[in-house]
Amino acid sequence: MNLEPRTSNAEHRKLPRAAVRRRWTFEVRSSIFAFCLAWLVVPHVFGQANTNALPALVPAYGELPTTFWEQHQSTIIVAGFALLAVAFLFLRVWLRPETPMVLPSEVQARQSLARLQNQPEDGNVLSGASQILRRYAGETFNLPDTGLTTAEFCSALERHPQLGSELASALSSFLRECDVRKFSPANPAAPLNAVSRALELIATIETRRSALATQTSATK
Repeated sequence: MNLEPRTSNAEHRKLPRAAVRRRWTFEVRSSIFAFCLAWLVVPHVFGQANTNALPALVPAYGELPTTFWEQHQSTIIVAGFALLAVAFLFLRVWLRPETPMVLPSEVQARQSLARLQNQPEDGNVLSGASQILRRYAGETFNLPDTGLTTAEFCSALERHPQLGSELASALSSFLRECDVRKFSPANPAAPLNAVSRALELIATIETRRSALATQTSATK
């Protein structure tokens, strides 16, 4: 600030030119300083006064749309369980072991005898033929096949009411002859043809069964 007393125009004219220049320069500098001070201070003061004012609120968001899961939740759950059930049934059927086909006893006996037909008639062939025929007769007429000797099994055949004396005698004779030949130390001159005879006895038994079935049907 200028602390010197201001002079009148008359006095101003009397001042030297250098003094006038210094005075004018001082006043310009003072004005510029005052302007800068006002430019720095005034906005800061007004800015502090407005710090407690609430900011302008942005517009509210619209309602969020429902998601795909919220729209189709029940359908997805039901479809998932249905898919799991179908997959489980498919795997169960696909991985299920095949049921073995059970052949009739006469077919099994004939197939087993066919494997022995072209072999030399030694003790193994005689034992195999007699065992196959014995197993077949036991399954056909519900006779115990295990735990009985040949004599006991032949006795049970002869007492069976459906066999008849002639067929029971032929079966017993064949089984006993097979035992004699397979335990005999000397080879007999004539072969027994055990496989062929066993096949013939099976055919005779099947004929007997068919006759009994026809008779039973006619009785009913």
